[in-house]
Amino acid sequence: MNTPSISLPDDVDALKEALLAALLREREWEARASGAEAMVAHLKLMIAKLRREKFGQSSERAKQLDQLELQLEELEASATESECAAVTAAADQGVVNSFLRKKPTRGLLPAHLPRERVVIEAPSECPCCQGKLVKIGEDVTETLEVVPRQWKVIQTVREKFSCRSCEKITQPPAPFHPINRGRAGANLLAMVLYGKFGNHLPLNRQSDDFAREGINLDVSTLADWVGASSATLVPLVEMVRHHVLSAERVHGDDTTVPVLAKTKTTTGRIWTYVRDDRPFAGPAPPAAIFYYSRNREGEHPARHLASYAGILQADAYAGFYGLYDPKRRPGSITEAACWAHARRKFFELADLARHESAGKPLAPLAVEAVRRIDAIFDIERTINGMSPTERQEQRQQKAAPIVAELEAWLHGERSKLSRHNKVALAMDYMLKRWDAFSRFLTDGRICITNNAAERALRGIALGRKAWLFAGSDRGGERAAAIYSLIITAKLNDVDPEAWLADVLRRIADHPATRLDELLPWNWRKANNPTEAAA
Repeated sequence: MNTPSISLPDDVDALKEALLAALLREREWEARASGAEAMVAHLKLMIAKLRREKFGQSSERAKQLDQLELQLEELEASATESECAAVTAAADQGVVNSFLRKKPTRGLLPAHLPRERVVIEAPSECPCCQGKLVKIGEDVTETLEVVPRQWKVIQTVREKFSCRSCEKITQPPAPFHPINRGRAGANLLAMVLYGKFGNHLPLNRQSDDFAREGINLDVSTLADWVGASSATLVPLVEMVRHHVLSAERVHGDDTTVPVLAKTKTTTGRIWTYVRDDRPFAGPAPPAAIFYYSRNREGEHPARHLASYAGILQADAYAGFYGLYDPKRRPGSITEAACWAHARRKFFELADLARHESAGKPLAPLAVEAVRRIDAIFDIERTINGMSPTERQEQRQQKAAPIVAELEAWLHGERSKLSRHNKVALAMDYMLKRWDAFSRFLTDGRICITNNAAERALRGIALGRKAWLFAGSDRGGERAAAIYSLIITAKLNDVDPEAWLADVLRRIADHPATRLDELLPWNWRKANNPTEAAA
């Protein structure tokens, strides 16, 4: 092997300069290599993140509940089908199976359901000796059955009477209809309303269902009923709105809703504000109010909350910033940030840790951030339902040290990251709003998440694939009003359809000064004697 000859200067100073130049070149190469490695790691993280957004799970839950439930359903059906086939085959061959799949014990059928006795006719004499039979007992097998939906026409008869003395005609007054000049009963109107806004069934599909049952109701007729019912329920919507905006703290959020335009659909917004005092043992019942807007400009929440001056739990939407201005009238709104939003930004990166590169997780800092935030959530679960004072004391003792350590850790790690790093962006989201994130430590009324508002919007997000789009801005406003009533009923553990039917039946002749009796929480007490007595 021939070693190439290298000529080195004899002068010491020249040697030092050559050595220094070589060291500088080596450091430059190392820096370039380090930058290339960092860029490779960054690109791998970006690719994994994009793949997750396109193909991965859309929920934060580690277990894909929907897929697992579907698998369980299919496995149960397949196992039962195979068992039935095996039993049939064994019976045909005269073979007795020694083992059957163990099934869970079946519970009793609901006691409140009516029972229809079907007695199998017994023999009149003993089949062996033709002797007289005496009943000694009976075996009863219960089977759950359903009666198809029944339609009927109610004829309200008002008899006329004539006085034989003065010949004056007397007749009882006409009853109030749920809607003016409407031929639909309260139960039918409630079914149509809840079908459209609760089960997300467009009116054309409901019309087709009714036609298959022999009832021809045009879409235009159903639309008239929906519009008339919505107008009838406006006073209750206003009462719910007043109740929500009188709270000390509300949750706010919004979601997209497609709206039909001339040649295409545009993206409108449905806003919600939820009052739920149950986490801090507040006595007021929960409620939700919805609004519709054509776009997402900040003027809309400013209009919705024009008279409000409490605590707003929301995400970092810029349109809310004007509400937090100290010079605002009637007063500034206190911002409370959502830890679930912050956690989600880290979780999306930490969830990629299962995709390993050279044996190392792609986002170890995100994994650590999620671990620290989850420790705060664990504390919150133990104080849910306590009074504001108790919650604040527990947070100061247990959560405050963890929050302080998290802030110091975020500042320390953030200084080492590039401003374009995805983990750095997630850290900046929290650090720039740290006062809003840490405010829950000094106010027991504040929750650490905005999940109450997200739960209220969940039905809209799931249902918009069924109804495709809102027909107009007016339709979006009407939908927001009915959503307010349906979601408020659900928050108070009230069957929305049953409540709507009773309200539509009674509201026309109900005294205006006692309209609050028809609100879901008061209606539930009136229809539950045990709760009313308590």
